[in-house]
Amino acid sequence: MPLYKEQGVVLRSVKLGEADKIVTVMTQGAGKVRAVAKGIRKTTSRFGARLEPFTHVSLMVYRGRSSLDTVSQAEIISPFRAIRDDLGLFAAAETMLEAVDKVAEEHERNVRLFLLLLSGLRALETRPADPAAVAESFLLKLLSLSGFHPSLTACAVCGRPDPDLFASGQGGAVCRSCAEHDAGQASREALGYLGGLAAAGLLGANGSAPDLAVRREARWLLFGFTEYHLERRMKSLPILAGSLAP
Repeated sequence: MPLYKEQGVVLRSVKLGEADKIVTVMTQGAGKVRAVAKGIRKTTSRFGARLEPFTHVSLMVYRGRSSLDTVSQAEIISPFRAIRDDLGLFAAAETMLEAVDKVAEEHERNVRLFLLLLSGLRALETRPADPAAVAESFLLKLLSLSGFHPSLTACAVCGRPDPDLFASGQGGAVCRSCAEHDAGQASREALGYLGGLAAAGLLGANGSAPDLAVRREARWLLFGFTEYHLERRMKSLPILAGSLAP
């Protein structure tokens, strides 16, 4: 079994047997990797806490014959400790990790996705005043990277400017002439706020928040669009919503 070296961010881990764990890591060169860390739950484990979610690590891994590889060695590059100590930062980071886990393919190289995730965690490590806005900006960038960027300034169907309805299945904002039956109302303010988040850098997303009603509307437009195009529910989104002001 060939041995390879990678760096990556740990997305999640699950227990395996009495002493092992299966860790899922988004790596720079090998895409998403699922690997067994043997003996990691023993007090004498050489891995210690090096393979906890959010951790940026350098790995030595044996490629397995099945879908699971085996971690041989792990060293921490960055622990992102600040994220673990604050509920708002944790909720934002968990959203990032879950979204990446859902779009990344196993052993399919995606450097841009890895770098986006690393940039997102580094932005949160600066302790922004509005970590949820950073996570929302991250989701918009991930959607764009995956080919699902929502139309926000023009009708997704005909291109007419200033649409006032929104339909995830039609690609975002739509005009009344093109809207299908499931399209919902969308204010110009909420669409404008999402457009600003999409255009801003991750650190720049931590700007002044709009009126709470606008923020709440924009949040649910984005969350619904994200789950529709990822084709699954995201457990972290209600937690992220709960971290915002009511």
